[in-house]
Amino acid sequence: QVQLQESGPGLVKPSQTLSLTCTVFGGSITTNGYYWTWIRQPPGKGLEWIGSIAYDGDTIYSPSLKSRASISRDTSKNQFTLQLISEAPEDTAVYYCTRFRGGWDFDYWGQGTQVTVSS
Repeated sequence: QVQLQESGPGLVKPSQTLSLTCTVFGGSITTNGYYWTWIRQPPGKGLEWIGSIAYDGDTIYSPSLKSRASISRDTSKNQFTLQLISEAPEDTAVYYCTRFRGGWDFDYWGQGTQVTVSS
């Protein structure tokens, strides 16, 4: 069974960069056909897709965040990382890492980590 776990700071100051890491257990992030994804949920709002890194390392981002987001990976640690620059209060959310089965669904999720952007 695949498990994902987010880690990173719970508090970020405005204008600074958020960096979150997702560690994957029970499955390789290089396995063909899977896309390793960051999604967030602001308080009282719905889920928002941020972007994904594919099994081969290619990345894709939400149009609304592509200028600010960067996803990378460390295959030796089976981890992938989100960096989101120029943080603002509206970036406050619970951030999730999840696995997308290409053409199907998001089958595994991390528990989520709360990130608050505040001075």
